[in-house]
Amino acid sequence: MSFASSNNIPATPRVISPSPTHSESKENSKDGYFDPVTKSAKKKVAYSAPISEEIDEDTDSSIEWRARSRSRSPLGKQKMSGLACAKASIAPLTSKSPPHTVENGKSQEINGHLSPTSAYSGWNWRDFSRSPSPLGLIPIHRHWRSFVHRHEVPRKLLHVSIGFFTLWFYVSGIQTNAITPYLMAGLIPIATMDFLRHTYPFLNRFYVRVLGAFMRETEYDGWNGVIWYLLGAWIVLWSFPKDVAVMGVLLLSWCDTAASTIGRAYGRYTPRIRQGKSLAGSLGAFAVGVITAAFFWGWLAPRTGPFAGDNDWPFMFTGTLIAPQPIRSLVGLTKPQATIGGGLALAVMSLWTGFIASASEVVDIFGWDDNLTIPVLSGVGMWAFLKVFV
Repeated sequence: MSFASSNNIPATPRVISPSPTHSESKENSKDGYFDPVTKSAKKKVAYSAPISEEIDEDTDSSIEWRARSRSRSPLGKQKMSGLACAKASIAPLTSKSPPHTVENGKSQEINGHLSPTSAYSGWNWRDFSRSPSPLGLIPIHRHWRSFVHRHEVPRKLLHVSIGFFTLWFYVSGIQTNAITPYLMAGLIPIATMDFLRHTYPFLNRFYVRVLGAFMRETEYDGWNGVIWYLLGAWIVLWSFPKDVAVMGVLLLSWCDTAASTIGRAYGRYTPRIRQGKSLAGSLGAFAVGVITAAFFWGWLAPRTGPFAGDNDWPFMFTGTLIAPQPIRSLVGLTKPQATIGGGLALAVMSLWTGFIASASEVVDIFGWDDNLTIPVLSGVGMWAFLKVFV
């Protein structure tokens, strides 16, 4: 009885959690109340040192930690280095920086990652004709994704029809210098309209709603391809002889369309020459260029001429090719021996035309639109070849 009376038991027992912490156990011991524990728990309490519940941010790795009870696992002794350190490497929580407003109302967050806006280094020559745009800017591209956006059927039909109009002008006897004023008369208002629609967004929305079927989405924020088409045709018709000028427009109309169509269909199966250009598309342009040259110089021109005014705008290729004097002297051939004509000359000229059409479709000059580069480079290539071998 004396032993029971010696224990100071509170009048009202306290309700504690099933697993009190070390600090709670200390507080309970002050009141003289000890919760029931097992024998194994008593041993752990007897042999364990008190653990500080606070994280010391200045703790050094050389501090000795409390001893760990020996494990009964048969895996052998475990290294103390495997114990987790009480000091956790906690990354400081920083407040998210507010977004920086940039052009066109777009917001950019500085998060250390590379973004299209941060990668932009300033103005580029490619801004003349190309500006990346996702699907959805032109409404008709969303409704006719396969017909208009993927295969560009309306655009290609317009592209191809220019070649047939060129042939119609040719067989009608209209000289190339008579067409250039009309091209310039169409180029000026179209370029002015393009400038205005980029200045006034409501006008741009109306423009793409009416003519969106003939546009690419890159032309929503860029210059319309019709501008470069008219400019390229005007340059070749104004600068080169009649046959070279007509062939330049035909190559633009048909070779470019063939390269785009065949490249989209079979480009994935052939090596890529550069971004957006495949070997399949280049071979398609080459084949169409060869066929077009053989058709025009070998069949159409001999059967539809001459016309009034051809003396002022003569053909450069008249069915014969002659090796230049330095080559004849080097090889030791006379002029008649170094001259080819007929089908052989037509075959050589057709192969060269196909090659130059394919090369002008692949090459990238400052990112300019191929509606400008194809006719100009093709005209220069054909003119230079005939200048040397005629």
